[in-house]
Amino acid sequence: MRIIDLLNEKGIDLSGKKASKEETIKQLVELMAKSGNITDKEIFRKAVMAREDEGSTGIGEGVAIPHGKSAVVKDAGLSAMVVREGTDFDALDGEPAYLFFMIAAPEAANNLHLEVLSRLSTILMDEQFRAKLIASTDVQTFLKLIDEKEQEKYGVEASPQKQETERNYQLLAVTACPTGIAHTYMAAESLESKAKQMGITIKVETNGSGGVKNQLTAAEIKAADCIIIAADTNVEMGRFNGKPVIQTNVAKGIHKPQELIEEALAGNVPIYSGGVQKNEESSGSGEKESVGRKIYKDLMNGVSHMLPFVIGGGILIALAFLFDDYSINPATFGSNTPFAAFLMKVGGTAFAFMLPVLAGYIAMSIGDRPALAVGFVGGMLASTGGAGFLGALLAGFAAGYLVLGLKKIFAKLPASLEGIKPILLYPFFGILIIGAVMVFVINPPVAALNAWLTMLLNSMGTSSKVILGVVLGGMMAVDMGGPVNKAAYTFGLASLATGQYDIMAAVMVGGMVPPLGIALCTTIFKSRFTKKEREAGVANYVMGLSFITEGAIPFASEDPIRVIPSCIIGSALAGGLSMFFGCTLMAPHGGIFVFPLVGNAFGYVIALVAGSVACMLMLSILKKPKTEEALDII
Repeated sequence: MRIIDLLNEKGIDLSGKKASKEETIKQLVELMAKSGNITDKEIFRKAVMAREDEGSTGIGEGVAIPHGKSAVVKDAGLSAMVVREGTDFDALDGEPAYLFFMIAAPEAANNLHLEVLSRLSTILMDEQFRAKLIASTDVQTFLKLIDEKEQEKYGVEASPQKQETERNYQLLAVTACPTGIAHTYMAAESLESKAKQMGITIKVETNGSGGVKNQLTAAEIKAADCIIIAADTNVEMGRFNGKPVIQTNVAKGIHKPQELIEEALAGNVPIYSGGVQKNEESSGSGEKESVGRKIYKDLMNGVSHMLPFVIGGGILIALAFLFDDYSINPATFGSNTPFAAFLMKVGGTAFAFMLPVLAGYIAMSIGDRPALAVGFVGGMLASTGGAGFLGALLAGFAAGYLVLGLKKIFAKLPASLEGIKPILLYPFFGILIIGAVMVFVINPPVAALNAWLTMLLNSMGTSSKVILGVVLGGMMAVDMGGPVNKAAYTFGLASLATGQYDIMAAVMVGGMVPPLGIALCTTIFKSRFTKKEREAGVANYVMGLSFITEGAIPFASEDPIRVIPSCIIGSALAGGLSMFFGCTLMAPHGGIFVFPLVGNAFGYVIALVAGSVACMLMLSILKKPKTEEALDII
């Protein structure tokens, strides 16, 4: 669909009056109503203003493209207005806007209106074209100029279906985080929103917990100017060989999308080639990956693949104890009744994959597919040899670098033997060597260390465990899904394998507090938050109760000095109280949905409530009440 197909002569005003941003939007809504695209002007106006609360649609260069999606929109449409005196529209460049296009999209619309938005943004980048539109004196000339420019840029014959499948994007991106839940999609949304504001076309592939969505095609990769990889786990990179690639963490995709987009468009991004970025003409403006970050990504690749086994198996094992009868035989508690025995067998089988999968995918992250089998065997030997979680970590890294070494050694063999390397040489020598390394080098000292740590934890008094709970709970709130949070969570997972279920309980309750504390504060202390923040606070109730700490990130990003300390204090209190009350948890995830599996559930609820209230009170003290105007009360 072309731009002029969405424009109606009744919805165009070439002599708009200078006014406030709100009044300008009202004028555009009136034009939209005259076009017959909306059934309720006030509801649609609120939808447009809600979008403005997320960030101004004044894209700069004298152009603004406000838009809204609502059930009151009958058909996708455009209204347009020229204000020759200029109107302050909070544009990105701080300059007045002279040319306005408003987009109305039905609530259940597909992405056709976004295609029009990107087309409109693209053609409006031409300064001479903008000047002609602003100087237009009649609607027919205005429409003709748009039609000619669109044909010049996109041609005439392409159908909407063809445009959808053969679309060329200026930028492509891939986002991924270890759990594949919140950060992955937040980074994608942030990059897409900022690109739209800047008039840049972008497609973002998400590598989430449900698999790859919006996957990039070979044609799109070939046509793109640059690719942005905002990920804390490894993604499939071979497809980007020969293209400029920026590699950074997922947090930068969330918090600094404009900086990434500007860098991608600068034209001096290193070229990606076979795992190495090359740029002979410059020192390389792309972000160089440090050794520490490379290790973290390899580790998180293992953790992200391990989580489904741990969560599914852990919850089933916990349910086996819940549905069993202790009085039948205390020695076999968890398998006394047929149903409990079934749950225990299935859950135990899934849980047993934890260490081999962890080691296997760490190894694969380092040495590619030939290292997977070597890592799996190393992880299983760590499990059966008493080295546990720490042994599996070491096995994964050892297997990955072992296979890299084998690749270098076997690179000297004749080309005729290339085919037998992955099916014979790498698995045979890799498994043989990792077996010797695990049995004779890693397992003995790590197993002894694990035994000592278990003894130490079991011998801890109440006060020592409370301190441990305070530290772990507080860590969960430091970066809310980042490395510190993941370190505490990984420690909790490791504790499950050694039967330290009180540690997992403290970790989970600490992770639930930040979004819950913020949600309570937005509800009870409304004067501290804008209308947009109060609406976002409601969603945090669900995220907090579901153990999705990332729900607090938008608030922490906007006001880190006040929000993060408040969350740390609340989470630390909850973790300490969980330990004090002797709460235990065999399930590594689930939030309130696994509370029936908690040992001393009443004490656990007290810990959660106390931590959330402490976070709320601390935040209410640190944040000052906003002015009536800032509250945006309607």
